[in-house]
Amino acid sequence: MHPAPRAPRRAVAAVAAVTVTLLATAVGCAPQPEDPAAGRPTGATGATGDTCAKGRLATKTPGKLTVATDQPAYEPWFEDDDPANGKGFESAVAYAVAGRLGYGEGAVVWQTVPFTKAFAPGEKTFDFDINQVSVSAERRKAVDFSSGYYDVRQAVVALKGSRAAGARSVADLKDVRLGAQVGTTSLDYVDDVVQPKRAAAVYAKNDQAKSALKNGQVDAIVVDLPTAFYITAAEVTDAKVVGQFEHRGGTPEQFGLVLDRGSALTPCVTRAVDALREDGTLARIEQRWLSDAVDAPVLK
Repeated sequence: MHPAPRAPRRAVAAVAAVTVTLLATAVGCAPQPEDPAAGRPTGATGATGDTCAKGRLATKTPGKLTVATDQPAYEPWFEDDDPANGKGFESAVAYAVAGRLGYGEGAVVWQTVPFTKAFAPGEKTFDFDINQVSVSAERRKAVDFSSGYYDVRQAVVALKGSRAAGARSVADLKDVRLGAQVGTTSLDYVDDVVQPKRAAAVYAKNDQAKSALKNGQVDAIVVDLPTAFYITAAEVTDAKVVGQFEHRGGTPEQFGLVLDRGSALTPCVTRAVDALREDGTLARIEQRWLSDAVDAPVLK
């Protein structure tokens, strides 16, 4: 057999040139995320391409970190209804996370977002929300969460001398009038764990639930444990913490930072929270702001 005739050199060169041109065009047309600070493409790694580069994240406002919470901002999570003052557990955590991400206090912008809207479907106006939002599989369908920054239990608060105040078990709560804030795991515990004979009273804000307790409209309310101790120490002093619920399924309930579903910031924020836990910062913040929340009897 005779060997196949070779292609002319000019033809080979032309094909190679076209191939290079097509490759260059494909690369040039591929969408590249931009570094908001420098206008350069960013990737997963590299000195100028780290998507978690400090102070250079793809935030809602370049150079700023927008953090959301509800209003009023309750103690002990915030102080004086002023999230920006750095006082209170969640305010301190927010600034610690911001610092890990490379944003100083002056670069943190606070925004008011109602509790239930924070984890509702839809694009968010914030970079992350911090507002005692418990991580759950159902909520993950609509939003992203960071890793947990606080392990929490739900607790029952009742007026001293009321029939609810004497409860020693979950069964003892079935006949009492219970209340909780809408959209919370507190309300989930009432509905799913206690399963009271009378439907729970539901309130838009914890302030309304506390007022209902004071006025005798409900026998007891369910809130997270630190909030329960604050209520009884400073707001409804004739009330007591009756007890706390066990974790359902043996898995601790955790508060997580809320982000847009599929947000590019989620791994960066999670990395920051994990680092704060590992170096003891979260424990120190908890000790400072939540140390009054001592143990309460477990309702079984």
